[in-house]
Amino acid sequence: MANTSSRTLRLLSLLQTHRHWPGMELADRLGVSERTLRRDVDRLRELGYPVSAARGTDGGYQLASGAVLPPLLLDDEEAVALAVGIGDAAQSGIAGMQEASLRALTKVVRVLPPRLRARVDALRAMTLSVAASGPVVAAGVLTVVAQACRDQERLRFGYTARGAASTDREVEPYRVVALGGRWYLVAYDLTRHDWRSFRLDRLIEPAATGTRFRPRPLPAEDAAAFVQAASGAPAPYQVEALVHAPATRVRQAVGQWGTVEPLDHDTCRLTMTSTSLDWPTQALGNIGAEFDVLGPPEFAAHVQEWGARFTRAIRTPRQPAHPWPDGSDSEPRPPLADPGSMSPMGPGPSGSVAGHGSSG
Repeated sequence: MANTSSRTLRLLSLLQTHRHWPGMELADRLGVSERTLRRDVDRLRELGYPVSAARGTDGGYQLASGAVLPPLLLDDEEAVALAVGIGDAAQSGIAGMQEASLRALTKVVRVLPPRLRARVDALRAMTLSVAASGPVVAAGVLTVVAQACRDQERLRFGYTARGAASTDREVEPYRVVALGGRWYLVAYDLTRHDWRSFRLDRLIEPAATGTRFRPRPLPAEDAAAFVQAASGAPAPYQVEALVHAPATRVRQAVGQWGTVEPLDHDTCRLTMTSTSLDWPTQALGNIGAEFDVLGPPEFAAHVQEWGARFTRAIRTPRQPAHPWPDGSDSEPRPPLADPGSMSPMGPGPSGSVAGHGSSG
């Protein structure tokens, strides 16, 4: 009985990892005959798991959607990832996620074994989440699009490009990418016969068509690189510096925007990725500790330029290169106002402040 129960749980785990399993392949994975597999599937159905079956050469089994959500089987790594991910979802820029995420996080943490709960607490304590500032995406839109990508199923939706009217699109979805505070869908556009990236906040009523497809090769290293190239964003710099401060102090200063590698008690390596060299320079300055630039050369030159600029700022102030028209080195003073035109708010017409036109 124990062997049967463990095999049934193993079957459930396999059904949860793939959308569709051919019967023979599933039986081989479990090490049983197809007849025994059918009995195990029946046991899952009796427990409330909606397992659907199809006959024929393309037949097999899949875990279908049911009226209620059945229990899910998670290994240790999946449980920790789920708890941390739910916490981040509260600040993900997805509409309606905050309250639902907090409820789900409470349920997950409550049933975690103490050893896993300690790992989750450590990750949450050392991770700084910053609320997304980009456009909000409806949770339903994200779910439909992500499922279509997973199932390799064509997707149909309306799309409103910037400054343009809405158009109908049918695509072969490839991946969903979060980049620069926005969510994107990378897909092959069947109307334009080319690859495109679509902002999810501009999708209108996306729906799966039920038509499956074989994925085409993406003309880029990965989906994120494709979105970056399509949006015209500059290639990011990977900045590295040796910071002479404890790793905990550096983590508190840079939060999630940098990777901190402790080298000893008072030294760490800081790595930051940015499309601009200004931000890493400011971040290092805000730490308030000595640091050595490790690379790239462009960043070393940028820091040197900033240092020279700050050094010049504390020298004796330079005289203006172009004096004012009257020959002085300062702006001409305005003529004294007529005492009769003075108002309780200061010089100028009654009811206004000098330098601002009246609203009348």
